[in-house]
Amino acid sequence: MNQSFAALRLASVRRSYVLGSSLPTRLLVSSATGEGKPAGSYSHTLRLPKTGFPLRADAARRERQFRERCTDTLYKWQLESNTGPQFILHDGPPYANGELHVGHFMNKVLKDIVNRYQVMQGKRVLYIPGFDTHGLPIEQKALATLRGRDKDSLNLMEIRKLARNFALKAVASQTKSFKEYAVMGDWSNRYLTLDPEYEASQLEVFKEMVVRGYIYRQNKPVYWSPSSRTALAEAELEYNANHVSTSVYVKMPLTDESCQRLGSSTAVEALIWTTTPWTLPANCAIAVHRDLDYVLVRVSQENTPDYQLLVGQDRLAAIAELLPKGSTTCVVHTLKGSDLEGLTYTSVLRSKVCKILLADYVTSDSGTGLVHTAPGHGKEDYELGLDHSIDVYSPVNDCGQFTNQAGAALEGKEVLGEGNAAVIEMLTATNALLFKADFTHSYPYDWRTNKPIILRATPQWFADVKDLKNAACASLKHVNVVPESGRRRLESFVRGRSEWCISRQRVWGVPIPVLYNAQSGEPLLTAESIDHIIGVIRANGGTDAWWTLPVEAFVHPRYCANGETYVKGTDTMDVWFDSGTSWKLLEKRADRGEQGAFADLYLEGSDQHRGWFQSSLLTSNAVRGVAPYKALVTHGFTLDEQGRKMAKSIGNTLAPSQVIDGGKNKATEPAYGVDLLRLVVGSTDYTQDVSFGPTIFASFGDTIRKIRSTVRFMLGNLDGFTPEMAVPYEQLPGIDRYMLHELYHFKKAATAAFDRFEFFRATQALNHFTNTTLSAFYFDVCKDRLYANSPSSLERRSAQTVLRHILINYTTTLAPVTCHLAEETWEFSKALRGEFGPEVFSVFQEQWDQTNDAWHNPELAEDWAALRRIRGLANRAIEAARKTKVIGSSLEAELDIYVPLESRLGRLLRSHEGDLSQVCITSRASVHELDVDGASVVDGAFEQTDVVAAFGSETKATIVCRRSPLCKCPR
Repeated sequence: MNQSFAALRLASVRRSYVLGSSLPTRLLVSSATGEGKPAGSYSHTLRLPKTGFPLRADAARRERQFRERCTDTLYKWQLESNTGPQFILHDGPPYANGELHVGHFMNKVLKDIVNRYQVMQGKRVLYIPGFDTHGLPIEQKALATLRGRDKDSLNLMEIRKLARNFALKAVASQTKSFKEYAVMGDWSNRYLTLDPEYEASQLEVFKEMVVRGYIYRQNKPVYWSPSSRTALAEAELEYNANHVSTSVYVKMPLTDESCQRLGSSTAVEALIWTTTPWTLPANCAIAVHRDLDYVLVRVSQENTPDYQLLVGQDRLAAIAELLPKGSTTCVVHTLKGSDLEGLTYTSVLRSKVCKILLADYVTSDSGTGLVHTAPGHGKEDYELGLDHSIDVYSPVNDCGQFTNQAGAALEGKEVLGEGNAAVIEMLTATNALLFKADFTHSYPYDWRTNKPIILRATPQWFADVKDLKNAACASLKHVNVVPESGRRRLESFVRGRSEWCISRQRVWGVPIPVLYNAQSGEPLLTAESIDHIIGVIRANGGTDAWWTLPVEAFVHPRYCANGETYVKGTDTMDVWFDSGTSWKLLEKRADRGEQGAFADLYLEGSDQHRGWFQSSLLTSNAVRGVAPYKALVTHGFTLDEQGRKMAKSIGNTLAPSQVIDGGKNKATEPAYGVDLLRLVVGSTDYTQDVSFGPTIFASFGDTIRKIRSTVRFMLGNLDGFTPEMAVPYEQLPGIDRYMLHELYHFKKAATAAFDRFEFFRATQALNHFTNTTLSAFYFDVCKDRLYANSPSSLERRSAQTVLRHILINYTTTLAPVTCHLAEETWEFSKALRGEFGPEVFSVFQEQWDQTNDAWHNPELAEDWAALRRIRGLANRAIEAARKTKVIGSSLEAELDIYVPLESRLGRLLRSHEGDLSQVCITSRASVHELDVDGASVVDGAFEQTDVVAAFGSETKATIVCRRSPLCKCPR
């Protein structure tokens, strides 16, 4: 192949193509003659990439140039111009009580990815951001701003005004941050749960539930937070697995009559066990199981009179270990639990005679087999007391302190502190305490104050879930739940509750619209009355009217003439009821009629199975008989790089601004911009907990640079190319048609991933396509014709045609996740898309999938997959030669490929023999028959032998690499 440089110059322009391949034959000159070594540079003879697209992102500055057009302008445009069906992602309102953290970022960006994908599918996206602006956290934080001022001196309206202003300030701050995250939505019409119309709409849902019989009031045990001084719902609890309680074994003496029924002439004491000694002043009964065995046991010990205990037979051995050292036990009598029904005893701290009752929930797994029962402090206790007409007794006030009903010795003491200790002292003093010990177990805490709660009976308003939960769970069968485990989790929470306490004892919230008869205390709660109250609230600018107007303004005229007087209730609604009725907003916005779900999607964190997902499901089913959503997507929590949940108490929370704008020292805390953080979210399996941290950000910084480098290569090599220069598909060489096949399947994989809400699989497909298909293969093998061929040549235009298709579909795939980068790429590639009018301003106006079904060519793809495997085997041989410094560049190598020529792989390699040097980027590649004894290796050569899987079979192949005697083309 010795040629003069002039001949090489001519050949570089007139590349020959073999068997329809796109690959020009590489030409080298003889190193022996020294010809072809020019004195000067020949770069001016090459068409090197040319583009203004920068490799360095400078994201913190450059992203702002594209934000407006891909957020507010785009949102308005797509509503007016897209012609597809409406798509509604209903926003779960974040709490307006402080600055945002990376968990908020993840939540909003996941929603934004969905919405942007739907826009590119031609749909009209309705996304109205919302804010939860009522409730205790806001009230507490607002009060905390009163430095040095007596909070107790504030009247109710002063507290509400303070809380409102705090919430509105937080909404403004959070809105500004969300918009900086490039979250597209109707921010000018965001919804707030404090808006008067929202409050009125919420009260209308409440009225409908009253009409359907779901709302009732009862004095029964509820979760009560002494630290917050309000009732709580299950969703407002967190469980501390390391809570330590003092457990006590207490002797309750049976009455003489009951001892005689047991045939005992001496005293008998029923032994109970509890981890809440403070509830013993409210003891009203002891529960046993009718089918369990119980024993009357005589306990003997030195210098102490014998005494008799009544305990569960299965618990006797464990109890015996608690007795003082040297004690002995003797079973006097064995009875069934049913034999104990109706026996009486004296409740030691109340000096009141109470009964032993039968209950199915009693077990012999722990304790004594006899269960202390206080209907005012336990849900099962309450139900048992209800069955036996026992008064609900709870001598504890709102602050969690004993009242005077508990006795002078306990009055005013906190039940979770000194009051509990005082009860134990009293038991000890009366010889009622057999044993006490610390007991570590899971215990509910107020999620806002992180302090333990109690169960306490107070008159509260409830939503009856017992008859609603089956219908609610049935409606979930028609919902697409991602991940599927979320369906089971949500159903378990719904089925695990029979009621929902919806009243709260706070000022900042929506009032429960009930009037009470001033004389009898009976509530007035009718549809007519509630409608009248809603009308007054609407006419007076919101629920502040409940606190400012006299009660007479809220009494329906029908009830004014009956001579009765009324007072307004003081309870407000659970904030989960506030946000759980937000689907009502969509009633007039959704264009899908009265039937079915208004929202296409709810997307929130996994904690909302107990919260917003559930409250929305229950209220929607109660009023409309359907789930409010067609799809339900759940994401995990945010973790640091050590796998710890982010929490202020640990000090490992992360503000998105720290990543976007960088820290004070930009060398150690660089400004990565919004897109990098969006890419972290879009690249991670968000259904699990997601880690964030400096090492992760640095890694994704490399990913962004790789993507920008890929885009830059395509833009640079498309300089001067116009759509009119494109080569028809039928005229494209084989490798180019193969690349369009690969592009087609990449885009279909990305589309399927987005359709399944598996964005991380789409970004994985994009990264694989970038690194494996483009950078490691196609870009490598098409550089020759892009750099050296004439701009008008079919070969160069073929490669450019493919690059144009790749760039367009690559950019649209990037767009939902890294919207700024996609806009920047689109800005630099507008000329490749033909004529644009002034109304075309964004990549999101592009069609999502711009591939063609004709590009699907599995037979061609199978051939090229085999050629790429041969390339992989060749690279191993080349790398071995490079490591020993026999060659530097792969162009200094020659290959001899040995395969059975009659095999399908052998026939393929023979037909593409002229392409192989370009596929492998070497100076020469020849195909030979693989002898039985294998290839013959000469000195200075490197051999790789392997089995190549292709065409459904495995074929042995040997590749021999040696240094070429030719020199590299100086161009």
